[in-house]
Amino acid sequence: MTDTLTLDSSTALVLIDLQGGILSMPTNKPSAEVLRNGIALAEAFRAHKLPVVLVRVAWSPDGGDLPITDVDRPGPDTAPPAAFSEIPAELAALGDVVVTKRHWGAFTGTELDLQLRRRGIHRIVLAGISTSAGVESTARTAWEHSYSLVFAEDATADRDGASHEHSFGKIFPRIGRVSTTAEIIAALNG
Repeated sequence: MTDTLTLDSSTALVLIDLQGGILSMPTNKPSAEVLRNGIALAEAFRAHKLPVVLVRVAWSPDGGDLPITDVDRPGPDTAPPAAFSEIPAELAALGDVVVTKRHWGAFTGTELDLQLRRRGIHRIVLAGISTSAGVESTARTAWEHSYSLVFAEDATADRDGASHEHSFGKIFPRIGRVSTTAEIIAALNG
């Protein structure tokens, strides 16, 4: 980074898909580490009375709202059990905003933009799983909606290491600031 990271009262933390079913999948770094860093970020944001948004992916039990696509590598054709979408108790806290999405990006078909704008948010600290799908899709839309972005690299993982590296090496530096959990917490405390 070229400049010192500064975060103010117009900043929110948005964590993507840190939920039971996603955390149990293999990723390029241990999901326990990603969750631990996500918890540290959430606790720091709460301590500064800044919004914490927990985004999860879920579908109705009948699967009627699953994405319909004609692709080479389709997603699930039936809705996973409810436990798949449960946010770990150690991450969630009273007062957090919980957004349920049905696509990769957290803005599509959800109230995320409304929840952020009504709270006066202009900057998002973004992390979660998976880097090249949910996090990157959310980041691109956030950038197109004129939110400033900070990415917590050590609180983000992907099922594919090369995809994670591509997002952090090629995409995220063009639309935001790449940082670490420790640097973000230091900026909050600064």
